[in-house]
Amino acid sequence: MSMYFQKEITLTARSRGFHLITREIISALPQIQEVEIGMLQVFIKHTSAGLTINENADPTVRMDFESHFNIMVPEDQPYYKHDYEGSDDMPAHIKASLLGASVQIPVTNGRLNLGTWQGIYLCEHRDYGGARSVVVTLLGN
Repeated sequence: MSMYFQKEITLTARSRGFHLITREIISALPQIQEVEIGMLQVFIKHTSAGLTINENADPTVRMDFESHFNIMVPEDQPYYKHDYEGSDDMPAHIKASLLGASVQIPVTNGRLNLGTWQGIYLCEHRDYGGARSVVVTLLGN
């Protein structure tokens, strides 16, 4: 029997940086335990934050991501025209586009089928981004 479930989750506001949200997503989805084989899509409803999957154990990886992205996409560039909301705004849009707005994760026997060292990141690119909304869609049987 196929299952389709969708829910919008409001993530707590976080500081600028890369944050693990795997547990927050799983705790909001008790329905995942009913899925033998399926797929979970997590989609963020914002243009200045993104999602990705990466290292879940060593926090220095997340720190290095933030450092690298700030060098790769610097603030206060003279060619930025979109600067109405501050110097972090346009770089946040670029960073979010580089990472993407969604991730998909297989679900197997009621659990996310992530690798041992993988977790879902909220990539917050604004100094004061506020609470972020994600839509989770669970498909499976």
